[in-house]
Amino acid sequence: MERARIRIEPWMDADLDLLRRVNTPAMKKHVGGPETEERLLLRHRRYLDFVPAGLGCMYRVVLLPEGEPVGTVGYGTRTWQGQTVYEMGWNILPPYQGRGLAVAAARAAVAAARTDGRRRHLHAFPSVGNPASNAVCRRAGFTLLGETDFEFPPGTWMRSHDWRVDLTAPAAGPEDDAPQG
Repeated sequence: MERARIRIEPWMDADLDLLRRVNTPAMKKHVGGPETEERLLLRHRRYLDFVPAGLGCMYRVVLLPEGEPVGTVGYGTRTWQGQTVYEMGWNILPPYQGRGLAVAAARAAVAAARTDGRRRHLHAFPSVGNPASNAVCRRAGFTLLGETDFEFPPGTWMRSHDWRVDLTAPAAGPEDDAPQG
C-alpha cells in the first residue's frame, strides 16, 4: 500500500479559509472549543507575522500529489519554565485523519525548527485526554517529560502531557510505519 505524502508550506493570507475549516467543535474539543471570528482573525494575523517577527512559523499541510490543503502545523515562541522555547501544534481535517499525516507534518515542522536554529527545545502540550495527539508526539520523536497544567487558550487551563524535542540533538530516523512528508 502506498503511503500518503504531504508537504508543508508557509502560511499565507489565503489560508484564512483553512483556519475556519479547522475552527469547529470537533476539531477544537481538546483545546477550549472554537474561537469567535474576532479571535480567529487575530490568530490568522499572528500566524502571518510569525516569520517576520522571528517568532516561529505556521504552515498549511498539503496532501500530495493532489495539492489539497488538509490541515495546519506550526511552532511559535513561548516562555516555559523560565526558558524561551518553541511550542508546536497541528490540526488535520477529519476526512484525512488516521493516515499518519499529522506525524509527517509534525516531523517536517520539527525539521524546520531545527534548521531555524533559534531555540534549543520544542514542546507540544496535548491534553492527557487526547490519545491521538499524544500518539503523534510519540511517533514524531518527542520525549514525554510528564503531566502538567497548561493554559490554552489563554484563560483556560487543562491537564496536558509535556512532550519535548531537543532541536540541537541529531535528528532521529523515521519510524518504519510512518508516512514521510
